[in-house]
Order: sequence, then structure tokens, then C-alpha cells
Amino acid sequence: MVIVTHEMGFAREVGDRILFMDHSQIVEENTPEKLFTHPQHARTKNFLSKILH
Repeated sequence: MVIVTHEMGFAREVGDRILFMDHSQIVEENTPEKLFTHPQHARTKNFLSKILH
């Protein structure tokens, strides 16, 4: 099942894999744990730094 959301807490809780998109392109794909703790793409890092405290 594919779910599109801007709710990162929801995505982290229910997702097995998370795809992070920028300008309609997938820039990163990983498990929630890895994506939220060790993002690889600069856009993902920037986004998460603004929403996670």
C-alpha cells in the first residue's frame, strides 16, 4: 500500500519504507529508523532538521 503524507510521525510509525521526494523526484528511500536517524540526501537532512527537535 502506498500512502502519501506530510505527517512525519504517522509515516515513521506505520511505514515499513519511506520515500522522500523533492520536486516530484524520489531522492531517498529507507526504513523509518534509518531515514530519521541517518538521512543521506541534503534535502532530507534539511527538511528533518526543521521538523525534528
